[in-house]
Amino acid sequence: MTVTINGTTGIAGVDGSAATPAVQGADTNTGIFFPAADTIAFTEGGTEVMRLDSSGNLQFNSGYGSVATAYGCRAWVNFDGTTNVGGFCTIRGSGNVTSVADNGTGDYTVNFTTAMPDANYCPNVSVWNTTDNGVSDQYAGVRVVVGQIKGASGISTSAVKVQTTASSTDTSGGARVDFSGVFVSVFR
Repeated sequence: MTVTINGTTGIAGVDGSAATPAVQGADTNTGIFFPAADTIAFTEGGTEVMRLDSSGNLQFNSGYGSVATAYGCRAWVNFDGTTNVGGFCTIRGSGNVTSVADNGTGDYTVNFTTAMPDANYCPNVSVWNTTDNGVSDQYAGVRVVVGQIKGASGISTSAVKVQTTASSTDTSGGARVDFSGVFVSVFR
């Protein structure tokens, strides 16, 4: 096998292995190797300790003799559920979210910038209220709510639908409510 070292494109022509990585320093069994197409792996002492696979998943040695996959927050948004400008809510901050559609009182669609690899993710919803919208509680500034996902069809690779609902013991009687602070995070 021919190894090519080029000042512009780098090292090519060698994949290496955990025992003899392609990129190494003075410690010849510690470095970087390429075990499969579109995959980068890291080795220490001749043992693979971490890998970025072709799907962008980070896999690592769990320390218990097995490989674990690190799942992280793939999307998040902080938006004002009481605003509606052209059918969309005002976003205060976000990551991997292009827009939040306002579908009606307490009913939103969070649209992802980059689609999820599949619909097997975990969306989380929480709220905070700064305005009096008929929802009362005993906690200063915190509302007792139920964050819901709208049915099985409410989760897709490109968006997730969420509803914000006051508790049934509140003055709204469990109806959907617009909150001034709605927070959605998606983990996969």
